[in-house]
Amino acid sequence: MSTAHFQAPLVIDNKDGWGPTDDTFQYKDMPYQPYSKSDQIGKVADWTGTVYGDKRNYNRYRSQYGAGVGMYQYVHDDDENTFQIVDSSRVPKPAFQKRSRYQQNRFNSQQNQNRFSIMQTGFTGTQKKSKTMKNLEMDRIRQMRKWQKQSGNRTDPRQHQAKQREPSLRIRDDWQVIEEIQFSSLAKLSLSTVGDPDELSVWGSLEYYDKRYDRITTKSEKKLVMNNRTLHKITTTKDPVIRQICQTRGNVFATDAIISTLMCCTRSVFPWDLFVDKIGTRLFFDKREDSPIDILTVNETANEPPPEDGTLDSAKSLGMEAVFINHTFSQQVLRTGEERYKFPNPNPFIQPDEENEAASVAYRYRLWDLGNNLSIVIRCEQDCVQIGPNGEEQFVNIKALNEWNPKAGSNLDWRTKLDMQRGAVLAAELRNNGFKLAKWATCAILAGSDQIKFGYVSRQNFKDASRHTILGTQNFKPQEFATQMALNIDNGWGIIRALVDLLMSKPDGKYLIMKDPMKPMLRIYSVPENSFDSEDETSDDEGEEQN
Repeated sequence: MSTAHFQAPLVIDNKDGWGPTDDTFQYKDMPYQPYSKSDQIGKVADWTGTVYGDKRNYNRYRSQYGAGVGMYQYVHDDDENTFQIVDSSRVPKPAFQKRSRYQQNRFNSQQNQNRFSIMQTGFTGTQKKSKTMKNLEMDRIRQMRKWQKQSGNRTDPRQHQAKQREPSLRIRDDWQVIEEIQFSSLAKLSLSTVGDPDELSVWGSLEYYDKRYDRITTKSEKKLVMNNRTLHKITTTKDPVIRQICQTRGNVFATDAIISTLMCCTRSVFPWDLFVDKIGTRLFFDKREDSPIDILTVNETANEPPPEDGTLDSAKSLGMEAVFINHTFSQQVLRTGEERYKFPNPNPFIQPDEENEAASVAYRYRLWDLGNNLSIVIRCEQDCVQIGPNGEEQFVNIKALNEWNPKAGSNLDWRTKLDMQRGAVLAAELRNNGFKLAKWATCAILAGSDQIKFGYVSRQNFKDASRHTILGTQNFKPQEFATQMALNIDNGWGIIRALVDLLMSKPDGKYLIMKDPMKPMLRIYSVPENSFDSEDETSDDEGEEQN
């Protein structure tokens, strides 16, 4: 009897991967569906498809390389000419599908409407309605109005069209656009080689800060009292000190209000403008009289900025109110009647015929080296001086934040939140007034101030913009406050250097830098020399005609 003989089958090993090789001639012309070693091959056929799919086992037998409904799916059709291997038709939806929130709300609304329609049909007729029927009908009307109001509040605010803003200055036909710069390009600039400034001269006198205002709370609020002090807002070209300095030092000249606006321009939303005079190798950054730069904006960077309808809470009215509050607050918190801290030079803008007392202010003329034989002279301002913890004298900038309506937009009620949640109040102000706070921090850094003080001032009655109270104060070091609000000074110097290089390459003349009213963009115009002079004469003539 012969023994059983076992012959081993031919096993072809794929050394390059997982699957058949070129030597597998038996299955050479058959299509191959790739699969993974971890796939569970236990589902032979699925006759239900996606109609009665079980979601619990949906991913259990799915291949990592596809759902298996591609080249192996059978498609039946009466006409054999329409046979196709790949089915590109839409996958049918499951028979039972959970309603979305919108569909569910719509279904409930229809059900309620049908129910009230039946009630209305039962209550209407030729017979006189009873008292109960009238009450039910009134309840139905009130409920329907309530639902309509709630449905109206659910509308997407992005569907509303953006408000059209007017430019800060009327563009004339003879003005030529020479450059358009996007804010996204300005945000990428940086100049880290700017060192400490040189102090050229200091003018004016300062009063000492009254530290009793640091102890004010919402329960011990203090009334804001108007004063008659004069605060001078002199432009660059009319500054007698800059006229003297430009003969020997520097080739770019400006004020801290103008430079801070340019350094923080990427945060601005409302339109503004300023002009530049190029004379030889010198640039003078200047502004018009009553320029928008001098107006303090309110809730400019908020999601819902104030309207521009001329009402009590319009953007222009709130801006003028903020200017009044800042001027009044910065002088009220000082120890008046005492001897001032005097600098070697007096206030250069006081005229002999002025009747009112000059405000407490110091003007520092400082020079920065921008590189490439460019240096800029900036007139910086400080508001007061205080005694530090070690007996040293510290120079301070004083600013005021104003509350006008806690129910408007994303504002917080200061009288209930300021004492316990001051950080939340400041965060809301950084969100709603980011451009204004960035300019204040930049001015304090340029002036070399040791402290920046913020006062929280609110209306006594939210329908009266003439009476205010002080609810509290808060102190910061300027550089730390800039870091807290992600303000990069190197980026600001990069913007200044880019604008200076651009204007230095142009011929002598007058140029206008304007923020686009709707787009995050700066436009630079070449304008005639007498553009703003003729505008002033026109406004004067109009005023005489009205008189």
